[in-house]
Amino acid sequence: MFKSRASRYGWFVAGVLLNSFGVALITKAALGTSPISSLPYVLSFRFPVTLGQFSFVMNMVFILVQVLLLRRQFQPIQFLQIAVNAVFSFSIDVSMDLLAWLEPDTLPLQLLALAAGCAVLAFGISIEVAPKVLMVPGEGIVQAIAAVSGWRFGSVKVCFDATLVATALVLSLLFFHRLQGLGVGTILSALAVGRIVNLYNRRLPLISRISALAA
Repeated sequence: MFKSRASRYGWFVAGVLLNSFGVALITKAALGTSPISSLPYVLSFRFPVTLGQFSFVMNMVFILVQVLLLRRQFQPIQFLQIAVNAVFSFSIDVSMDLLAWLEPDTLPLQLLALAAGCAVLAFGISIEVAPKVLMVPGEGIVQAIAAVSGWRFGSVKVCFDATLVATALVLSLLFFHRLQGLGVGTILSALAVGRIVNLYNRRLPLISRISALAA
């Protein structure tokens, strides 16, 4: 039992690390970042704070909102999202540093980097979700909103991501009077990542083996 639980948490952490690298790779494609990172990315251009640091603050707000919405229904184990947030946010900055050399200067190279980033992010999400141990803050707040509103998780997710991107767009225009940190990559990643996750979940035996650990 202990070995199985340790393995599940190990896979979960691996998924979180892959997520952070995927976000960094999408960002380095210079076509905009992923929807969940759009707001902290725009803010990182305006203030002397990194993408990872702003992501940490934003995710802490997400955790607080979960507590306020769910109250007694908020499971104490989900406070581990704070540790997950710290790992994820720190890993984004580490990944950005590791990819400092990556500066695609043509559209085909940018699209290639974007596609690779979407593939890595989707793989990380598949591995993160399969063990069924914790929720990351971005998914936790969507689940909390769905629980109290009665709306479907997928519908809330679409509205939530759209709200983040719209807020980032308004701040970009307010701060810079142009699009800064947003672009076609934001839209393409929003459309592609979920579909790639579904493909991985159907086709990769590894995901099935990880899921079986939670059975």
